Formats: sequence, C-alpha cells, structure tokens
Amino acid sequence: MTTVSASPAAKRWLPLEANPDVMNQFLWGLGLPQDAAECYDVYGLDEELLAMVPQPVLAVLFLYPITAQSEEERLVQETDEKEYSSDVYFMKQTVGNACGTVGLLHAVGNITSEIKLVDGSFLDRFFKSTASLGPQERALFLENDQEMEIAHSVAATAGETDASDDVDTHFICFSCVNGELYELDGRKSRPISHGASSPSSLLQDAAKVIQGMIQKNPQSLNFNVIAFSKKKGDTS
Repeated sequence: MTTVSASPAAKRWLPLEANPDVMNQFLWGLGLPQDAAECYDVYGLDEELLAMVPQPVLAVLFLYPITAQSEEERLVQETDEKEYSSDVYFMKQTVGNACGTVGLLHAVGNITSEIKLVDGSFLDRFFKSTASLGPQERALFLENDQEMEIAHSVAATAGETDASDDVDTHFICFSCVNGELYELDGRKSRPISHGASSPSSLLQDAAKVIQGMIQKNPQSLNFNVIAFSKKKGDTS
C-alpha cells in the first residue's frame, strides 16, 4: 500500500493484508466490540454476489493497484476545491503503507454514532482526541501514536502472505455521510464525493465506483473489496 512520503526518511509500516480475519482481530483488539461489526470479503460486484454480503453495510474498503493512470487521476482530483460536509471524518496519510489502517479508521470514524466503542479503548480515545483536529493533524497524531504502530505491526505480520514494505497497492474507504457517498483516501487532500447514496444502497453505490476504477486497469488482477458490516444482533 504505497503512499507518497513527505520525505525519504518518512516513517513506513508493513502493509496490512486484505484479509477480513486479520482486520477483524485488529479492530476488536483496538476497541470495536466483537458483536458490533465485522469485515467480510466481497467476492464479486454483480448483484447476486453483492446480495450475499451481510447487511447493513457500514463502509466498503477497496484495495487497488497504483498505476500511472490512477496517479494522473489523483492529481486531477487535487484541483477540485469542492467543499465537503464537516460531518465527514477524514484524515491524511503520512506513514508509508499505513493505508489499511487509515482505511479502517475512516470506516469506523464515520459510524461512531451507530457503533458504541469500548469505553477507554484505543479507538474510543483516538476518535475523541482527534474529533476537533484537521486531516493533517489527525495524520500526525496517528504517526506519533506508538500504541497504534505496535498494533498495526502485529496485524501486518498475522496475514497469510509474507510481510514486505515493497508494494504498489493502496486501500481506500467508501462511506455514506448525510446521504452522500464519499471516497476517503489518505493520499488525497480531501474526501471525493460520488453523489447521492444511503445506508441501504452504500454497497451497490460503492460497487459502481469500484467497477469504474477496475475497468480503467483491465490488465491488473490485484483488486480486493471488503465490506464492513454491522452485526444484526447489535442494538447499540
């Protein structure tokens, strides 16, 4: 999950594997109640396979390859000065290979009103501490948080593939906030709006955007889609 570093000496972590089991253990250890929400593989983007994903979906994580075309599009989007709702929890990414963790923080950070985090847990303290900060300040807060760095390292070495910091893929998150679908990418300066959405159509709306991104890179097979869904038994 490569990122543009502020300098050659910028901090780098090992990448987080696109593995729901690894992500679940990571989030549960940080303060997400096990009976509240869980990550699930999305096996395809057609209607039948999307219908298999547990509902309600709270966020969608997408891992894709960084290519010359994706970089060109990112730079074009940087020129868009469109304002976004202050209700959107968004943070920059200043740590190399931290995109999996930043994606999960975006997922959880935008549904804290729906999911009650464990009081005093890392996630509870993190979101309370960064609530009034800007995107860059949140990134620096994460960069300097040793507890998260250790937790990320444990999760990054728990996957099925050999951990290496030499990768060219990147995680982003899709969330629905105030009836709008947002693409949350720590490599970009702001959230990217993809139009109207709703909690009930979030998965389908995100799938359409993801399909467009995949079609622009037809030679690549290195894509993963993971849904972050609320557990039906959760009443928080």
